[in-house]
Amino acid sequence: MGRGRAKAKQTKVARDLKYQTHETDFGALARELHGGESDDPDKREDQDDWSDRPDARRD
Repeated sequence: MGRGRAKAKQTKVARDLKYQTHETDFGALARELHGGESDDPDKREDQDDWSDRPDARRD
């Protein structure tokens, strides 16, 4: 019992995914997969920042 509504929703989502056209930024996908630099400087991780912290010292 109660399966009909869930199945109807799954069918609707599957149909939407099948027939809608999605704009894919293949350049951004390639940069992400190949580890390219981010366009947003706030999202970049700079490893030199860790050496300035006192708890990063190795004795």
